[in-house]
Amino acid sequence: MRSRYSAYVLRLDDYLQASWHPSTRPVNLDLAEDDGTKWLGLEIKRHQLQDENHATVEFVARYRIDGRGHRLHEISRFVREDGRWFYVDGDIIA
Repeated sequence: MRSRYSAYVLRLDDYLQASWHPSTRPVNLDLAEDDGTKWLGLEIKRHQLQDENHATVEFVARYRIDGRGHRLHEISRFVREDGRWFYVDGDIIA
């Protein structure tokens, strides 16, 4: 989760695509275009292994757009295949 957050901060589309499970991966992300987002921090609230190949991570990512603060609170699902963890999807917490 931390590496994916860092990839968003650094706008590393290729890393995000490679760490996203093929079944849910978007065709493209196009993070290179500056949309004014300034990432401020990541807090991992909890993580839980469901079994040896499935896990969830609850996190809060804080950011600003045009000076206005926002937060993304999500419970993300991950799956391990061939020894690598992949982001599958997540539920946004309001």
